[in-house]
Amino acid sequence: QVQLVESGGGLVQAGGSLRLSCAASGRTLSSYAMGWFRQAPGKERELIGATTRSGSSTYYADSVRGRFTISTDNAKNTVYLQMNSLQPEDKAVYYCAAEPKIHNLVVVTTEKDVNVAVWGRGALVTVSS
Repeated sequence: QVQLVESGGGLVQAGGSLRLSCAASGRTLSSYAMGWFRQAPGKERELIGATTRSGSSTYYADSVRGRFTISTDNAKNTVYLQMNSLQPEDKAVYYCAAEPKIHNLVVVTTEKDVNVAVWGRGALVTVSS
């Protein structure tokens, strides 16, 4: 069974940076697209960005484009989320996800009957003002 485990969350001051990691175990996900999502208290889960493993196709939400970057290390079966210029509104639980079709990652939070193969358990990011 495939598992995704996020790490690297924590407390950071506004304007600071954090890098989240998402490590896959169980089997390789080299053919899977990877995505990052977040859910703030009282809000719906939202997509931050998604990428194919090769990086040939990427997507970022407008709210994070230019500040956040997704990268992958296929040898380590790990995907990263580099977050710069963090603001208090970025406080949320951050989740990674894996899915063969990048399209499903992009629309899972906005379309019905769309599923993602694997979700991580989440990592809390808190940004102090």
